[in-house]
Amino acid sequence: MARYDFASDNTAPAAPEAMEAIVAANSGFASGYGTDHVSARAADAVRALLDADAEVRFVASGTAANAVALAALCRPFEAVIAHEHAHVCTDETGAPGFFGHGLGLIGLPGASGRIDPAALAAPLAQPDVSHRQSPAALSLTNATEYGTVYSQDQLAALIRAAKAKGLGVHLDGARLANAAAAGFDLKSIARLGVDILVIGGAKAGMPPTETVVIFDRALVRRFDARLKQSGQLPSKGRFYAAPFIGMLESGAFTARAAHANAMARRLAAAMPFPLAHPVEANAVFVRMDDEALARLHAAGWFAYRFLDGSVRFMCSWAVTPETVDELAQTLDAIA
Repeated sequence: MARYDFASDNTAPAAPEAMEAIVAANSGFASGYGTDHVSARAADAVRALLDADAEVRFVASGTAANAVALAALCRPFEAVIAHEHAHVCTDETGAPGFFGHGLGLIGLPGASGRIDPAALAAPLAQPDVSHRQSPAALSLTNATEYGTVYSQDQLAALIRAAKAKGLGVHLDGARLANAAAAGFDLKSIARLGVDILVIGGAKAGMPPTETVVIFDRALVRRFDARLKQSGQLPSKGRFYAAPFIGMLESGAFTARAAHANAMARRLAAAMPFPLAHPVEANAVFVRMDDEALARLHAAGWFAYRFLDGSVRFMCSWAVTPETVDELAQTLDAIA
């Protein structure tokens, strides 16, 4: 049977802190659609994590969270600037355009998933014309699709340039816990000028749940109606919120991510194949030909070939040192 331990951090079970919080929330009656006491407590925990006053909503998937967030920042005849390999550009089946009723995407290059500041200058300098979708928002990802982590200064430079042109800013934090565990200061996000943030739950060790954090209060008006129309205003909202209580109040959100990051470093240190990108969070990307990848699959381990041709090994909170060493022995045998 194939092993999916390193295929994605989505393949891992939910962490006990998250599941215990769901069980605790499953008591008595509560109001619906996110107006309940559990959702309020979880929202307070998110605000404390970020040290910011913000509106907080809990939704079912990262794709929906990103798409709804971008739709709030753009009109249908406008566009979002993002890295060309960002999840919103490559893995969401046109969801931003669908939820945004036609909004476009402008993909930019940059090493290891980080937007090159020089590349950002070109679309920002383009004059508005009626024959193309001019940018209205910048979407950033931390940690990036290649497991690298923007520093506060790197994000500040990109956001400053976007804000100077009047763009809104979205931060995709599907792996924000891993970025935090790598040293990124979550309390800097609001100060940097991010307007709307997505905090990943599923990849951080929770069952399906993500958080949309709205810093720009002008975006709050009728946002719940947008969620409802998008099928993202769950009636029993407390069960989407509860995992964040368990993970944030216990500190497991960052602690579990720190373990995942450490497992990635352990795997990178034992890796017989050349690394394709710096190992800064919980991902290890390597250069591996098709024959070697086929041998890996034949040995029972599954790993993806990624957008740039490298092969990705993703470490989750549940990966153990023993499993890392077992995989490393297999890689040594097929290298």
